[in-house]
Amino acid sequence: MRDQLVLGMMMVGLFLGGCSAPDQQRTVEPYEAQIDSLLKLMTIDEKIGQLNLPGAGDISTGLASNTGIVPKIKAGQVGGLFNISGVEKIRATQQIAVEESRLKIPLIFGMDVIHGYKTVFPIPLGLSCVWDMELIEQSTRIAAQEATADGISWTFSPMVDICRDPRWGRISEGVGEDPYLASLMARAMVQGYQGDDLSSYNTMMACVKHFALYGAIEAGRDYNTVDMSRVRMYNEYFPPYQAAVDAGVGSVMASFNEIDGIPATGNRWMMTEVLREQWGFGGFSVTDYTGINEMIDHGMGDLQTVSALALKAGIDMDMVGEGFLSTLKKSLEEGIITEAQIDAACRRILRAKFELGLFEDPYRYCDVQRSETEIYTAEKRKVAREIAAQSLVLLKNEDNVLPLKKGGTIALIGPLASNKENMTGTWSVAADFSKSISLLEGMKTVAGANTDILYAKGANVYEDAELEARVSIFGKPTYRDDRSAEALINEALAIAQKSNVIVALLGESAEMSGESSSRSDISIPESQQHLLRALLKTGKPVVLVLQSGRPLTIKWESESVPAILSTWFAGSEGGLAIADVLFGEVNPSGKLSTTFPQNIGQVPIYYNHKNTGRPLAEGQWFQKFRSNYLDVSNEPLYPFGFGLSYSTFEFGEMTLSSQELKGPEVLRVSVPVTNGSEVDGKEVVQLYIRDLVGSITRPIQELKGFQKVLIPAGETVMVTFEVTTEDLKFYNSDLDFTWETGEFEIMTGPNSSEVQRQKINWTN
Repeated sequence: MRDQLVLGMMMVGLFLGGCSAPDQQRTVEPYEAQIDSLLKLMTIDEKIGQLNLPGAGDISTGLASNTGIVPKIKAGQVGGLFNISGVEKIRATQQIAVEESRLKIPLIFGMDVIHGYKTVFPIPLGLSCVWDMELIEQSTRIAAQEATADGISWTFSPMVDICRDPRWGRISEGVGEDPYLASLMARAMVQGYQGDDLSSYNTMMACVKHFALYGAIEAGRDYNTVDMSRVRMYNEYFPPYQAAVDAGVGSVMASFNEIDGIPATGNRWMMTEVLREQWGFGGFSVTDYTGINEMIDHGMGDLQTVSALALKAGIDMDMVGEGFLSTLKKSLEEGIITEAQIDAACRRILRAKFELGLFEDPYRYCDVQRSETEIYTAEKRKVAREIAAQSLVLLKNEDNVLPLKKGGTIALIGPLASNKENMTGTWSVAADFSKSISLLEGMKTVAGANTDILYAKGANVYEDAELEARVSIFGKPTYRDDRSAEALINEALAIAQKSNVIVALLGESAEMSGESSSRSDISIPESQQHLLRALLKTGKPVVLVLQSGRPLTIKWESESVPAILSTWFAGSEGGLAIADVLFGEVNPSGKLSTTFPQNIGQVPIYYNHKNTGRPLAEGQWFQKFRSNYLDVSNEPLYPFGFGLSYSTFEFGEMTLSSQELKGPEVLRVSVPVTNGSEVDGKEVVQLYIRDLVGSITRPIQELKGFQKVLIPAGETVMVTFEVTTEDLKFYNSDLDFTWETGEFEIMTGPNSSEVQRQKINWTN
């Protein structure tokens, strides 16, 4: 078939070449002659057809549906399809495009490969707690290898929306609250997906999303409004998107929210002036699911009006809504848009297909042998288990309850403790849930035959059956038990009494976070709290394994439970990874990428906030006429960067190479870290900087560097950072990216709260 396609293209005067995508912003020249020739042959209908991205219906990610896709493919009215799975189906569909359409233009096939394909890694929020970019890149490299082996060449990832409001369900899909950490994550994920050669059979095009500011929606309610200053956009929310563009990301997805009163999908300032003109993005842009159509409800006009608005704003591809397909030709005839605007969008779609090698070989990603041998292998599962273990964050370990000893009897209790389907979390659309490892299975495997593990459900996820039904969806049932709450608790207490220690897996089910899963109350559901209180009354040691897709309000739990391990949703190998940490096979090293609030009233809460004109003195509460609450301190429950270990780390005195610097000089910051325990462990040594006086107000601290280092038991490691004026830059009120001379505070420590400080002066 490849020969037939090449012959067909030669007949229309196209030269089919190959090119590697560089690792920095992608050049656009290599295929322009071929694209020019192809555009001259295309009708207006065929050009518009390239801008149409219907859903294939295999996996639903929204409310709309498409019918009659095959006739549209034959007519050249489809540019790509998303969420169709399996090599055979994709090959058959591609064959229609390259054999039965007039110009034989191949389709691009995309999927929501968000945190793994069949081998599922921790949710992105969990991955961001690893603080190891090599492991992050490895996770997306494996995802790309598996997805391309199954016919997929385009993923709608990474999602790098900064979020400081855990009520928003999609915080689970993002990379935390900090722009520096999120930017490193963006680069690593793009590199993992795309590699150094986008046309390789085992790399795929990434799509950074959601551009822009989606994580700052009001009230934490999905699809809501965003309103912020441009200074804040550039300094706090834009950096991860720009980092992805700088890494050469192939595509960008527009967000659902409005910015400055105009939805992102129709916002020319956002999609063209910032993205293309300021940042030099050369790939193509795509809407989110029915994003164009939804501008009607935003109040921007009818379908024809909003479709034209999106095209003129810089949108290239319309996901599902078919507003482009059904209205652009009419708008062209009426002079509302130009053919040049259609050509520009079509050109970018065609270029992506050339870069992916689809014109050279439309079946590049349809190797049946690869699909049978390269997916969900033992080797890939081993890596997923190792990465998952490093994403877990030990929040509390009073009296060294953890690690658990093998042998004796352990009670494992919780509504999802034996539930394998919920281990992968949200956005695991390609996963085979039946192959995931539950915590019960994982503990039995790791503990071995000499440990007796007793299990009881103990409670339902929610006492309210209707509420639980809303989250028992997408192939991830919660297996609700119809017995009374009292009967469930009594069963749990019976096994607890027979045990040496109690492990309680509590928190959220997989679909309690994710898209359209906002929560106004982010505490552990009441049914599970009642269970936990009953377990604590037994007097037995209790370990809370906290499963969630967001930070939760667990102040009472933190005060009452001796040990707490935050596991997020750890992926298909999660049960084994959690057990590895519980039994000390792996020493926990995860660090929080988001702040845990004491209660919902503190939200939004984040470490790198601004000072007020009436700041509360550090460590103080309460003082009248200062910025504080009457009923709770300003401090978080657990700060950004926090995470304990089975090792005991001690930070020595920080030393600076100089406290007076000029211009291009380099500041060297060194701090010795000692492992005072008998257990080898990894510590994330963190560097923060504060610009004490600026032309605009500056945050009280900003993460500017970190190193995750292995420190053997009883040894000391000297950790050194190099700081230049690049680390001091920010966007000023004129949106110039610059640094200002003056006094700065340098901080190092194990988290954002526990730091030592020294001041420096940096001049030109």
